[in-house]
Amino acid sequence: MAAHRKPRQRSLGGSKARTAATIALAGAATATAFDGTGYAEPQLSTAQVKAKVDRLYEEAEVATEKYNGAKEKAGKAAERLGILQDEAARKEERLNSARDALGSIAASQYRSGGLDPALQLALSDDPGQYLEGAAFAERAGSRQAAAVEKVRQQLREIEQLRGAAHVELASLKSRQAELKQHKKTVNGKLDAARQLLGRLSDEERARFGETGDPGDRASRTSTRDQANAVPPAGSVAAPNSRAAAAVSYAYGKLGSPYVWGATGPDAFDCSGLSQAAYRAAGIALPRTTYAQINAGRRVSRSELLPGDLVFFYSGVSHVGIYVGNGQMIHAPNPSVPVRLAPIDQMPFAGAARVA
Repeated sequence: MAAHRKPRQRSLGGSKARTAATIALAGAATATAFDGTGYAEPQLSTAQVKAKVDRLYEEAEVATEKYNGAKEKAGKAAERLGILQDEAARKEERLNSARDALGSIAASQYRSGGLDPALQLALSDDPGQYLEGAAFAERAGSRQAAAVEKVRQQLREIEQLRGAAHVELASLKSRQAELKQHKKTVNGKLDAARQLLGRLSDEERARFGETGDPGDRASRTSTRDQANAVPPAGSVAAPNSRAAAAVSYAYGKLGSPYVWGATGPDAFDCSGLSQAAYRAAGIALPRTTYAQINAGRRVSRSELLPGDLVFFYSGVSHVGIYVGNGQMIHAPNPSVPVRLAPIDQMPFAGAARVA
């Protein structure tokens, strides 16, 4: 009778081990593909880089205008807070003077001894004179009561001022927090744009106007030519002296660097340039593009005259100063200086005549 043999078991170190090793290698390859190691980011074309950079600059400008608005509101809140604090200090000085006067009256009454009025009349050598004095004392008491009420009123006013100052202080802190957040957003967008531009050669950047180092001004030749530009002969004249003064100021700033949040005289962002130009013309414009478009009379594109403010993008986040012949002067972005450019360069959103 044949012996019954137990079936032979396969070693775990064979095919299973090989399978596990294969899975592990596959997993490692997959992980490598997703964690970036050995995975090359697709090479962007110059046009793709331009599109991404333009989008980042647009987003940065939106954040810049929000920053400018928050900064303007913070400045007004700080100004109101200062006024309230000064007024409270003046009222506290008057209150201290009134309190000193009341203290003098109280001390005088204490020194008089406080005899019963009937007894004082009986002991007086001249009752008539005493009665006149008593009447004077009564009037003095009325004035004292009025002084006390005045002190109370001053205390109430000071407390109201302190309450209003507390509200303004809270508003100021809120605006400062907004400023910090918008600043972070702007810097993040601009850093991302610089990194994208850093992938390109000078020649590639020149194809779409981003000449020179990504963080610097445009090429010296371009800057010099722009700075020497003058209104072309036969161009349409500005409608009035103020508009002409604004246009002249803008021409004088060609080649100035773009610095976000700047309002001149040596550097500008887009709304900072328009504000500075009209400040030089004697007109006070609000700080942001959102407010500037409503600062004057809206005009259509076909009605444009030199000096009109022209706005771009659906969010009205960019502004230039129209100078005629389809051209504007504007502060584009950190990679190029204040320059002359066609208004067709960006999506037109509207225009306003402020002079």
